[in-house]
Amino acid sequence: MAGPALAVLGGRLLTDLVDVTSDVSALDGTGVWAVVLPFDGQPMCARFVGVRPAVPWPGRPWDGPSPDAWTTTLDRTAFGRGVVSIRESIAAGDVYQVNLTRRLSAPLPVDADVAALGAALADGNPAPYAAVVRIPDHGVHIASASPELFLRRDGARITSSPIKGTAATRHSFLDKDRAENVMIVDLVRNDFGRVCEYGSVTVPALWSVESHPGLCHLVSTVEGQLRREVTWGDVIAATFPPGSVTGAPKIAALELLRGLEPLPRDVYCGAVGWVDADRGIGELNVAIRTFWFDEGMLHFGTGGAITWDSTPGGEWDETELKARRLLRVASGQPVGATT
Repeated sequence: MAGPALAVLGGRLLTDLVDVTSDVSALDGTGVWAVVLPFDGQPMCARFVGVRPAVPWPGRPWDGPSPDAWTTTLDRTAFGRGVVSIRESIAAGDVYQVNLTRRLSAPLPVDADVAALGAALADGNPAPYAAVVRIPDHGVHIASASPELFLRRDGARITSSPIKGTAATRHSFLDKDRAENVMIVDLVRNDFGRVCEYGSVTVPALWSVESHPGLCHLVSTVEGQLRREVTWGDVIAATFPPGSVTGAPKIAALELLRGLEPLPRDVYCGAVGWVDADRGIGELNVAIRTFWFDEGMLHFGTGGAITWDSTPGGEWDETELKARRLLRVASGQPVGATT
């Protein structure tokens, strides 16, 4: 059975839950909050009063599902049809890029604890924006090994570091990867412009290469200075869902995805993180490389950006690359070195 509510976020362990709300205006109040913004569904802001440095997981180790138990919402053929459909929409001028995803699922082991899964991920697939949120009374069980920053706020300064472009090695990126990245950087700049001071939005880093367990990413950074009186709710409304997991233009991409993906994404491709309202700071990841529990099942999402240069086989292989190591960790298999 799952234990009491807790969250492991930003290197801190949050305990002693005192408040849960779907009203993001609470983030402009007081206290330290765990924040879950599902791609589909209501936000959840949970205030904890116990805040201390995270410690190694003291409980039972994770015992995952069998490696052959995983199923997918879109098989290779269906995913390929989605890629073809998106390319047709690009040719028609409706969109420039769309992030197509699929959900992988397996039965949950008996007495599964998402905190144990989070510990297994921290060991087998460490990530800069990792997150664990366990709030059993609200059905929230999330373990994320996200490499991507959706939003960091430090007073009036906000930062996003969208990932677009994935390759097996740092020397195997394609022109397509760089084009994907620039499209999303432009989208994020536009989103920031809705809440930032005129002329303050900058791109201090473009196409930085980051190495993560089993793969490499192209990462850019966008920064801006918020206008006076802008709230957390304003920032989230202007920027969510993250552009890197939707496409461009964002609204048109979302409309197209509703007809291509057979199930809602739930927390996958949303955001998970923390806000210290007293200090006016916070950090939210993009909830990729993320597992969650629901009705006796363990779920995980994988996907990629489809552009005119995409091929069905190439895009399928990218989803497999992104999922491979994480599924091995979740199934309790050895993964080897993390770099």
